[in-house]
Amino acid sequence: MAKFCPKCGTQVEDTQTFCPSCGAQLNGATNTISNGPVNPEAKSKMAAGLLGLFLGAWGVHNFYLGNTSRGVIQIVVTILTCGFGGLWGFIEGIMILAGSINTDANGVPLQD
Repeated sequence: MAKFCPKCGTQVEDTQTFCPSCGAQLNGATNTISNGPVNPEAKSKMAAGLLGLFLGAWGVHNFYLGNTSRGVIQIVVTILTCGFGGLWGFIEGIMILAGSINTDANGVPLQD
């Protein structure tokens, strides 16, 4: 009998404890979502978004999500444009909070 993730509907194996698609924790045979953390490796969506809003000019949110190269590029762009490049990080912060950016650099879904 096939089992499916109750959060995203992806088919999962009986032995899986986390959904490979959305990262939801699966409990036992019923595959219900637990009230605990979704994935111990998942980064916080709220933290990443707020870092983007307030420190996005320096790429802090990208360093937090593991996108080191993008973070360094944001620092350089901000310096070369006398701060106007900081708008890029601010917009990414909004995109993270809105759900347009929903994974970290390793593809792990962000935790709400």
